[in-house]
Amino acid sequence: MNLREYLLDEIAEDAELGYLSPEEASRRMAMFEGGLPVGSAPTDDPVPAAARPGDGSATRPDAAAVVTADDPLIDTSESALSGERAVGYYLVRPRGGDAPGVLLIHENRGLTPYIKDVARRLGRLGYVVLAPDLLWGSGGTEAFSDSAGVTAALGAREPDDMLADLRAAFAALGEIDGVRAARRGALGFCFGGGMAWRLATKEPELAAVVAFYGPNPPLDDVPNIAAPVLGIYGEHDARVNSGIDAIKDAMSRAGKVFDCALFEGAQHAFHNDTNPDRYNATAAALAWDRATSWLDRYLNAS
Repeated sequence: MNLREYLLDEIAEDAELGYLSPEEASRRMAMFEGGLPVGSAPTDDPVPAAARPGDGSATRPDAAAVVTADDPLIDTSESALSGERAVGYYLVRPRGGDAPGVLLIHENRGLTPYIKDVARRLGRLGYVVLAPDLLWGSGGTEAFSDSAGVTAALGAREPDDMLADLRAAFAALGEIDGVRAARRGALGFCFGGGMAWRLATKEPELAAVVAFYGPNPPLDDVPNIAAPVLGIYGEHDARVNSGIDAIKDAMSRAGKVFDCALFEGAQHAFHNDTNPDRYNATAAALAWDRATSWLDRYLNAS
């Protein structure tokens, strides 16, 4: 599945599961296909949250930040790359000493408060985290009136162009004072998980990758992967999970380091604690432990 098909299928899946009204799903499809201007006003959604399907574990809808920007163990800032690739980013640095680096790749909703919060969580664990905004060329995530416009704008970009942005951001991460350049990894969610996979096929200096429920990269490119990769999946995410056997086989045949974890009762995007439709508190906690253990194993190795 290519990335454009993946993004379009997410809209169809949300409608099928009852997370979007038929009218809102149609609006988003039209925006994605170019039939409506980006940022067109959302329709009223007649599907009340209480009536939507769920697993009953979404205890933190519209959650406050887990780690706030004024946490005493970290420093945060926002800036943009200079040079050929103009990419804005959110940067989190732990206070004191050299540290490994993590490139954090956002979902199809852009560089949201949730992603910034995840960056701070990683920063508090001792990583320098650079989270690029892949909508920077369109004014940045905050320039869009709703998430549908973000998804449409991402769908309009060429994957290779976004990969060039990510590679520039990854290089910039390695040039930050105090970052252990040989200990840089990448972590991505959903669309960002797919981009983390693709980055792994192009970036030989990656030391570790964690892909949360991301679509596979082109399988012909798997032999180019140098980094050990951990795939995180939800039990009820049939669309993404349909590719697990193929990526397992491709990584095995190419002699690559790969592990995957499937979390019971969880669906797509289950880690996002600001999404009451999909958040699964138990699976999110377990998956976070698994992901951070993977990063610690490969980025903090002596």
